[in-house]
Amino acid sequence: MKWSLAFCLLAVSTAAGAVITRADVDDAKYRASASAFPALVDMPGEGHGVLIAPQWVVTAAHAAPMQGMEDEVAIGGVARKIKRVITYPGYKKLPNQLVTEALASGDLSKISAFLASSNDIALIELASPVTDVTPISLYRGNKELGMAVELVGKGATGNGTKGQDAHSAHRTVLRRAFNVIVGDDARYVWYRFDPPPSALPLEGITGSGDSGGPLLVGDGSSRQLVGLASWSKYPPDHPFWKTWAPDRPFVEGLYGEVVYAVRVSSYIPWIQGVMSASAER
Repeated sequence: MKWSLAFCLLAVSTAAGAVITRADVDDAKYRASASAFPALVDMPGEGHGVLIAPQWVVTAAHAAPMQGMEDEVAIGGVARKIKRVITYPGYKKLPNQLVTEALASGDLSKISAFLASSNDIALIELASPVTDVTPISLYRGNKELGMAVELVGKGATGNGTKGQDAHSAHRTVLRRAFNVIVGDDARYVWYRFDPPPSALPLEGITGSGDSGGPLLVGDGSSRQLVGLASWSKYPPDHPFWKTWAPDRPFVEGLYGEVVYAVRVSSYIPWIQGVMSASAER
């Protein structure tokens, strides 16, 4: 099975998805004001998280600040000091060797197995509570399949016909798009980038630069966090594989790509346990 090599490379080095849009819809319709989602957290350089409690941010583990990076994140345009980062027990970073082998052979099966079995989630405890931004509630049910969801991000962009612009910056303006969850398992929910005419009016997916960004259900103050942008793939029967070879540039973000988001509902006991233990210290 072939998986998104573009994501694999990003996962090794840094955070990976910005909003990639329909080719037949004006990009301006996807753009949102900076105040549209104040609980969005900007990681150092690129990548996102979500404020879920006054002193807590949840993100994808591979997008979380690592030792040697800046010790601040931005929420509502304001820098916030980090107290500590807690990754899910057993989380492992994608080994460089797997990527090297995939680049040489074009066989991404080992990477696909690694990512599918990864618990890609982390919590960030802030040095002090955030009092000027309202946290987002967590979705606590188990009925994600079939949900219409909203995704937001500030990373690189492109469209479903040409794919993601390889030269686009990974920190741009805020965009939002919509999609429908078509699958789930214990770790992930996933959605597909459908082309018109079957696509939603503002159909989109995440691309490069916004791992850890939110997948949301509801609107306004009733929004709940369902998922966190994590990784993507082209299905094995996708037309892209008929022409691609390891020595050719990989194009991410074409119609038919499937994006996986961490299934937040599966990790609520862990999230609650970490926050409760911190409060008792």
